[in-house]
Parts: sequence; structure tokens; C-alpha cells
Amino acid sequence: MSIKTLEIVRKRLEERPEELREARKKGQKVVGWTGYNVPEEIIHALGFIPVRIAVGGDDRLVEVGARYASSKTCVFIREIVGAFAENEDPYIQQTDFLAFDATCLQNYRAAEVIEYFFKKDVVVLAVPRNFAEDDAKTYFVHEANEFTRLLEERAGIALDPARLAESVALYNDIRKTLKSIYTFQAAKDNVISWEEVYDLIQAGELLDKHEYLSLLHQTLAELKERHHNPVIESDDGDSRIFISGSLIPRGDRKLISIINSVGGRIVGDDLWSGILPHLDLDIKEISPAGVALGYLNRTPHAALPYLNLESDRRLKKLHELLSQSKAQGVIYHTLRYCDPFTFKAKETKNVLAKSGIPLLEIHTEYAGSDYEAMKTRVEAFVEMIRIKSESVQEEAA
Repeated sequence: MSIKTLEIVRKRLEERPEELREARKKGQKVVGWTGYNVPEEIIHALGFIPVRIAVGGDDRLVEVGARYASSKTCVFIREIVGAFAENEDPYIQQTDFLAFDATCLQNYRAAEVIEYFFKKDVVVLAVPRNFAEDDAKTYFVHEANEFTRLLEERAGIALDPARLAESVALYNDIRKTLKSIYTFQAAKDNVISWEEVYDLIQAGELLDKHEYLSLLHQTLAELKERHHNPVIESDDGDSRIFISGSLIPRGDRKLISIINSVGGRIVGDDLWSGILPHLDLDIKEISPAGVALGYLNRTPHAALPYLNLESDRRLKKLHELLSQSKAQGVIYHTLRYCDPFTFKAKETKNVLAKSGIPLLEIHTEYAGSDYEAMKTRVEAFVEMIRIKSESVQEEAA
């Protein structure tokens, strides 16, 4: 029996493009954003409608994007560029201007290409490379203030601290509720799957934020009614998989479908496009500077360089999430030419090996030509985990 609220979410997503079209007729502006450190609260507080630009899984659009961006650019960025070139995506069509961050340098390149070739108004938020240093925080605060100024120009109003406080409270409530929902997908005898929660997270990138929060509360109420005391532990025969690495945007479900088809059960992630952005974000001061520091101080993702493995907060959070989800193995997903995440694959594998956690790296793109090869490798990995789990259970008995 499915969660009824999820059906409502799917229906509302179908209706959302037309809602945006009508909102723009009434004078509201839609901001298409992409990145990891874009402070959505500031966009929302200025009265804009934030919509995340994140498309994937369409190799044809990747090829279209390669006419404007180098073929050595990651497939995610090339597909975004291709989507702007064709201008058929209903959300891209409704954007008044764009807000990109430079967390990933290829993201910054996409902003340049889209602005130059398609004449889009793009605001870029610069992000420090060495985010752990005090100088980096000073730099990012300065850039966040400039980002806010540029948004204020486009809004025609100054940022109201009271409106910002309301937006921060709204987004905090969304994050808190998502984290509560996320616990249920990893539980024994789960009534909601990781894939359903993942889709729910990504629905929030498009829906009205107040309505989205209401739908999250309804979803959580349904889950509590059907599963009073979720306990996270392995079911007999489980092969519990944790997904890490490059983002998996809307439209790209190749790896996820393969894991499910070979009997794996996904129980967690630390993806840029999943739960990770909603964790550990603590905004202590209601100001652009306070929001900026909240974003910069949360768990970083692998596209940013950090050389000290002993104090790497990304690896620490990965261990924490693996422990919470009782995952038995990690599939580290990297997109072709997504070099920052690819470079982190070996160090992540070596660090996890010390804790006895196996890692399989899957390097892929949006074409379907590698489907069978991927399936073979994932199936062998899932079977290895299952055999290891059964062996441990037999020894315990």
C-alpha cells in the first residue's frame, strides 16, 4: 500500500509549470538556480520563486550541449546547456533569470555558456576553493553580500530582515521534516523506499515551499501512522547499499534501476542532489552573512578540494551516515568528466576499507551503451554483500 501523499506530490508536479506561467503573468519572477551553495532562503525572501535547474539522463541533450560546451565537460553540465539550447524544458522556459554558484568550476562554465549563447541573465555566486580557512569564510561572506545586492537590483526592493527570518524558519522546518522522513526508508519492514524519498526531496526543488512543507508534514503523519517505531536494522537477505559520488538529477535513474533490478536495497546517500544539502545547516544570524556561513560550515561535498583525510568533514559525515543506515556497501557513482568526484573515489575507497566497508566505483554517462556492463558489476557487488551478510549471520548463530 503506497503513501497517498506521494500521489498528491506527483500530481502537483504535473501542474506546477502552468502555475509558474500564471504567476509570471501576475508579475512574479522565477529564478532558476543550480549549485550546492546557492542560498535559496535569500532568493525566497526577496519574493522570487526559486526553481532548481537539474536535468539528467538524456544523451541526446548532452550531444546538443556539446555544440556549445567542450565535449570534455561533464555530461550533467552539457545536458543543462543542451536543455537551454532547445528551450523545451517547462521550468527553463519559465525562468526570468538564473542564479548559479561556482562550487564546481564546470557549473561556472555553464553559466558563462548560457549567458553568452542564449542571452540569459545569470547571477554567479563565487565560492572559495579552500573552504575551511578563515580567509575563505571572509571571502564567501563578501560574495554572498554581493550576490544579495544583485538579486535586490532585480527584485527592485531591499532584503527585509523579517522576510529573511521567515524564509530561514520555513527552510529549516523543511529540512527537519525531510530528515525525519528519511529515517523511515532505511528501517526494517519499511513502508517507503529510498527512491520515493529521493523523488520527494527533488520535488521540493520545484514546488511552492509552503505547500511543499505541508505535503511533507502529511507524508510524515502517514508514515508514523503505518510504522509507529521504525528500527534501522537489516532484514534477512538484505544487500544494503549506500550511494555516494556525483549527483543524480531528475531524469537520471539508470544506476538506481540497476541496483533494484539485481536485488540491492538502497538505504542512504550523501549526494549533492539528495539528502546531503539538508544536513547540518545551522544559520545563526539572520543576514546574508549569517546564511552564507551556515552554508559554508555544513558538510562539504567532494567537488571541493581537501587534503587532510583525518579531518575531512565529508568523510566523517559519510562514516556517520553509513552507521546510521546500517549500509553494508557503497556504490560510488561518478559521471564522465566529473573530475572532482572521480579524483575522490580512490581515497574514499581506501578510507572505507579501513572500516571493512566495500566500495564499488561506477563511472558512467547518460548513454545506455554501458547498461549491461554496469548491471554485471553491480550484480556481482550486491551478491558479494549478500554472501558476506549471510556468513556473518551464520557465525553469530
